[in-house]
Amino acid sequence: MSDWLQRYRGYILITLVNLLVSGGMVLFLRRPSPPAIVITTPTATTIPAPTSTPTPAPLRVYVTGAVVHPDVYLLEAGSIVRDAVVAAGGATAEADLNRINLAQQVYDQQQIYIPKVGEESLPLPSPPASLTSAASSVQPAGKVNINTATAEELDTLPGIGPALAQRIIEYRQTNGPFQSIEEIKNVSGIGDKLFEKLKDLITI
Repeated sequence: MSDWLQRYRGYILITLVNLLVSGGMVLFLRRPSPPAIVITTPTATTIPAPTSTPTPAPLRVYVTGAVVHPDVYLLEAGSIVRDAVVAAGGATAEADLNRINLAQQVYDQQQIYIPKVGEESLPLPSPPASLTSAASSVQPAGKVNINTATAEELDTLPGIGPALAQRIIEYRQTNGPFQSIEEIKNVSGIGDKLFEKLKDLITI
């Protein structure tokens, strides 16, 4: 047996080497391929430009009467009468703030008059230009505009005497222009019955 191994030892070594090489090749060929590497480039995103909100124009308001510094003031849109009084340095000790609506929203070119205690009547404010122009263009013939009429013009209405005419003017001064003809019923002394007589004769 040893003689046989000695004689064929070279052949056996060559065969073993061939088997090892063949096995290594088989294992190498059957090895799974590594996953392909994919390189992606990030896509550019477009950021929308910020939209600018227009800033409302300031309101020009004339504050007069029982305030520390009567003058024309610029107020932000949405301001109320209280803001106007504060801008004018506040009310004086003589001011009767119970007669005005401090929560009323102000409008451009408005006159705000702060009355004194014991003052009988309030000055007639100038209505906004938009109300004046609208009234002159659409006011039906023969109707009295309760936002712009004087005390004498209001006195021509049925059931409206000098006292009620003055109350209508004071209501206008305190609360701003009437938004509807029905609002005139908020004036003390004007009820549903009197309004029925007035509704076809008045406008805003």
